[in-house]
Amino acid sequence: MDTLLLVVYTSLPWLAVVVLSLMAVAGAGVGMVWPRFLAYVYLAVFFFRNSTSYGSLSTFDGISVYSRGSGVLLFPLLLWMMFAVWCCARVSASFQRYPAPPCNLRPWMLGWLVLLGAHVAAGMVAGVKLAEAAAPSGFSHIVWMAPLVSLMLLSFRTRAHAIELSRFILLAGLARAGFGLARWALAGGDPNNVYANMNDIKIKLTFFDINDSLLCTVAFAIAAVNLFQVRKQERSQFWTLVDWATLLATAACVVLSFRRTAWIGFLLGGLIVMMRFPLQRRVQLAAFGLPVVGAGLLVAAIKRLGQTKGAGHGVASLFYDMESRRFGAESERVLELKLALSDFTSHPFTGIGAWGRYTGYQRISWQDGPEGGLFLHSGVLHIALKAGLPGLVLLFGTIWAFGVFARRALRDAPPDLLGMATAGAAGLAFMLPDLLVGTPFPQVRTTQMLAICMALPYVAMAVAASVPAAEAAATAARRRFNITPAPAAVAASAPASISDAIAASSAATSGARA
Repeated sequence: MDTLLLVVYTSLPWLAVVVLSLMAVAGAGVGMVWPRFLAYVYLAVFFFRNSTSYGSLSTFDGISVYSRGSGVLLFPLLLWMMFAVWCCARVSASFQRYPAPPCNLRPWMLGWLVLLGAHVAAGMVAGVKLAEAAAPSGFSHIVWMAPLVSLMLLSFRTRAHAIELSRFILLAGLARAGFGLARWALAGGDPNNVYANMNDIKIKLTFFDINDSLLCTVAFAIAAVNLFQVRKQERSQFWTLVDWATLLATAACVVLSFRRTAWIGFLLGGLIVMMRFPLQRRVQLAAFGLPVVGAGLLVAAIKRLGQTKGAGHGVASLFYDMESRRFGAESERVLELKLALSDFTSHPFTGIGAWGRYTGYQRISWQDGPEGGLFLHSGVLHIALKAGLPGLVLLFGTIWAFGVFARRALRDAPPDLLGMATAGAAGLAFMLPDLLVGTPFPQVRTTQMLAICMALPYVAMAVAASVPAAEAAATAARRRFNITPAPAAVAASAPASISDAIAASSAATSGARA
């Protein structure tokens, strides 16, 4: 018996290797035939898996799925798995002669890759370790946005696939919002409650992680366009009920997150949605919707800011921690930005490097850990500090390229795909406050969620033009197999159907008898 147990325990590592190998082969097979199924699994991780434990009182914090493997593989294992899925989708598209859809983000993403390579090379010359030069505290996560955008373009190739993706996001947003509201009502809300646990503000949250509110906003945009657009297609009663449930649940979930960036971002995303409707419909929605949403935000703001010391009154209370004399001579938030801006002005063309720490970070209370000075609460200034003017040019160029394409997508997308295109633009608008005063770029989940939002308008427009693409693929297949198309005269004289052939044969027979 002891010998049998010894054999079993000794073989467990080998058994694990065999199982993982079989799973990898099976996954590659699925990815070659149906890459969108693997894409759904990857999207589900970011939709339903929390990325932060900040504000939690829990003593034991498990290793996050978003960082596991980064110590050995430089980047998280999850990102490498996404890259493997992209390889499968790329090979699948090549086998099926599926052309890569147009995307004006490619040159800008290539620029980010070149800039990262330049920083890595400079760091190695300066004696900086590769792991530090390519660390997420720089801008390497922006480079990882490119394969995800490409994966979604290669995976969702038809109009049916795009509608399926839209419904998946809709149901994911409804499920996440339902979970957050149920936990808020029955179980005390999100345990990562920095306001109650650290600031002594007695409120409950649906979600502290900004990405959950982003998912709710994207689902809200899809539901709103499905319900209120003028040229909408016929939908079953089930999906109409899902749209209404998503509209109400996601809006409530964002309001009860009690995050100012989420509130302001939700209003910006709502403006993007409103601009998709004619003027008369905008006035109607504003008359009925704004009082409800405004009242909800007002009550939530009073409940949170009313318990915050030094918050003041009026609209200025939303920016209480940016005011002077909040912590001594000036706000720590303002001091952090001033210190980082000083380093940027000292190194405007190169920045301090992707691995650098800004001078004086020890004066900031939340910069006392091992990651002190590696990040700051402004995505724009973070890029300026780490990458200098070249990083700023790439950042604003990427945003400009997306804005140009999204504007065309919102104007030209067909009714059944307009919700998806609008959701992508609304998601980017939602993240603008976090881009200005948050920490989006060092976080895996945030950058990948941004990539998902950026991909949606491109997917919508690519499948809207799928018929010409299918004709091009058929032409390429004919050239590949040396199939010569029939001449125009022959094609014109050919019978259009079997019945036409039978009628022609009967006429010929009758003429012969005559």
